[in-house]
Amino acid sequence: MEEKRTIFSYIGQALATYGAIVVIFIVFSLILDEDTGKFSTLFELGNKGLTLGTLIQLLALAVIVTAAQVVFLTDTMLKNLSIVMRNVLFFSVILIAMVIFACVFGWFPIDDPRAWIGFGVSFGLSMAASIFITRFVEKAENDSLQAALEKYNRSGKK
Repeated sequence: MEEKRTIFSYIGQALATYGAIVVIFIVFSLILDEDTGKFSTLFELGNKGLTLGTLIQLLALAVIVTAAQVVFLTDTMLKNLSIVMRNVLFFSVILIAMVIFACVFGWFPIDDPRAWIGFGVSFGLSMAASIFITRFVEKAENDSLQAALEKYNRSGKK
């Protein structure tokens, strides 16, 4: 049974997503060199940190991701769509948001095909990892519930 969600649940979910995104960007900024800021506004400070503007953009992205999760990956709003269609819509919204952010905020040179290829590859890998992790967690939860059901059925037959 799913617990009753409040606005604080969604804020917590958005902040957890934001935290994960920021940690990823911290790792990237530590790996990248000082000149990276010449190519991307996300890493204006190179390996010295992230700007306030970048942190605000990442927070906005986390809010969009959380909203998309609520709309497409729960039964809160859409109940009759298949899980495949929900995932397609979820990742499409995120992709569109990221493309808009990349163009508006200069995340990378929009006239450079290599940058778009890199974006596409990284988005595809992130999407695949997300799907894999979600499926893994879902399978573990299903196995746990199945074991509990079997235990309950065995205890009820005695």
